[in-house]
Amino acid sequence: MKKALIALAVLSLTGGAAVAQSSVTLFGIIDADMKYVKTGDLKQKKLDSSGLNTSRFGVRGVEDLGGGLKAGFWLESEVGTDTGAGGTSTGSTAFWQRRSTVSLMGDFGEVRLGRYKTATKLHIEDFDPYSATGLGDITKVFSNALGTGAGTFSRADNMVSYETPKNLGGFYGAADVAAGEGNNANKMQDVRLGYKNGPIHVSGAFSSTGVGTKYKVQSIAGSYDFSGIKPALMYTVTKAGDKEIKAITAALTWNLGPGALQTSYTDAKANTAAEATAGVGDAKLFAIGYIYSLSKRTALYTTFAQIDNKGGAKYTVSGAPAATAGGQKSSGFDVGIRHSF
Repeated sequence: MKKALIALAVLSLTGGAAVAQSSVTLFGIIDADMKYVKTGDLKQKKLDSSGLNTSRFGVRGVEDLGGGLKAGFWLESEVGTDTGAGGTSTGSTAFWQRRSTVSLMGDFGEVRLGRYKTATKLHIEDFDPYSATGLGDITKVFSNALGTGAGTFSRADNMVSYETPKNLGGFYGAADVAAGEGNNANKMQDVRLGYKNGPIHVSGAFSSTGVGTKYKVQSIAGSYDFSGIKPALMYTVTKAGDKEIKAITAALTWNLGPGALQTSYTDAKANTAAEATAGVGDAKLFAIGYIYSLSKRTALYTTFAQIDNKGGAKYTVSGAPAATAGGQKSSGFDVGIRHSF
């Protein structure tokens, strides 16, 4: 009897030690907004999801393997706050469409396998005050315009990724390679290099998707934080063969009391070859909004955004009706609440 009790005590201690070296966290964001959107003469009022940040839930964990080596996993799925739908709003059948990765981390950095955002998309989100989400999403006037590779430009399946360690004096880098696995359009390679130290942040990224006529995204950006007032400037080029769109984004984030004012202006210009693609043309996107923090986890927000299309351009703000003709304006206004856990 005593031996059994001793064995049980030892088992409990070793099990406790294993648990102490590992962590698993349930996390998420629930975001809903009341929205009014308009494209041309078409208007719509709606209760929508993900006005400021994409609603999501997930589970992630880290295990300490000793000697500075750690293993981690991350599973993340989108939630439609307005309808309760799970999975994704992009039409994919994958439930963990936002992220499904396993990784090894150490003094060498992190090696990650699975589906996740590309380094190029993360670069753009870092300098867009709206992180490419909601009415202010700057990619609405250039990312999908040339038709191919847009999905893989944002997130990629079958991806092997590497990120540099955090102790490089502010310098950092990342690289991704995605296998097509029978679909050459899903092949992707990208790289990002940057420097972030104190108020200074500069970054550059390049991605290439597919074979033959590849879809390419090149972007360079910088920002400087003047003690709560942070301007940013970004230049992005998207290409497919001889079709090209050049976009310049000027943005500002200003901390005001318990909240923050954020605004951006993007001027996207398509070349003659790109304008031959249906719905593509020159466009200007303006967005302004305010986030009021009720606590560290809960915030109220409001945003106004407008796309001024020219020529055959048919870009629309997030959630707005599709344009019926080129050159129509698309705009939206929302009021919402975001809660993170």
